Amino acid sequence: MSKSVALKIKRQDSLNAPPRWEEFEVPWQEHLNVHAALMEVQRKPQTRDGKRVAPVVWDANCLEEVCGSCTMIINGRVRQACSALCDTLEQPIELRPMTKYPLIRDLAVDRSRIFADFKRVRAFVDLDGTHDLGPGPRYSPTMAETRYEMSRCMACGCCMEACPNYGPQSQFIGAASVSQARLFNLHPSGHMHADARLDALAEPGGVQDCGNAQNCVQVCPKEIPLTTSLADMMGATAKHALSSLFRK
Repeated sequence: MSKSVALKIKRQDSLNAPPRWEEFEVPWQEHLNVHAALMEVQRKPQTRDGKRVAPVVWDANCLEEVCGSCTMIINGRVRQACSALCDTLEQPIELRPMTKYPLIRDLAVDRSRIFADFKRVRAFVDLDGTHDLGPGPRYSPTMAETRYEMSRCMACGCCMEACPNYGPQSQFIGAASVSQARLFNLHPSGHMHADARLDALAEPGGVQDCGNAQNCVQVCPKEIPLTTSLADMMGATAKHALSSLFRK
């Protein structure tokens, strides 16, 4: 008898439509990941009991855990479908969409809030590159290593999904945005707008809304030291607020 992989998927046709569970069975393949299993369902959208249904909707792009688009809740843990190997998961493999973002359909959610918060903390360097300014500022290998760890963020939303302080009930911008603010404040050129980033982090929903649950660092697929970034920016924001008072 040929082996198979069982999937149990929470489906919903739209944000306001009633949710439902559907089970599927796909042929087993060596090194099969959840994304590939969903592709098999897409090729033949038929439940285990033989009912023809609409293909399952989910997001995917890079397929190598660098874009974050295929993030979903797999067997109760938020992670990426492309790096979740079926052979390592208890079956039936339960798939649910993230809960902290507006649902689009099935396993696809709208993560626009993440990118809006990145803009809020100016997670970019304000240089247009149209003029030859010569070699950029140099910084130490230690600083380069520190910044590299934070630069690996792929805006997947895992840290926010696991955070009890983040969601539609809260303005908290989440650990990823705080860490990105730290990343660009440590950049030699990005530092010119460090005060603006600290001002953004001092606003409602800023770094002070972190409840120190530390769930974020536990689920980050890139093992970014998010709690270190949160602690560092809490201190920097407090120091900036005090110095601003004395400058008035």
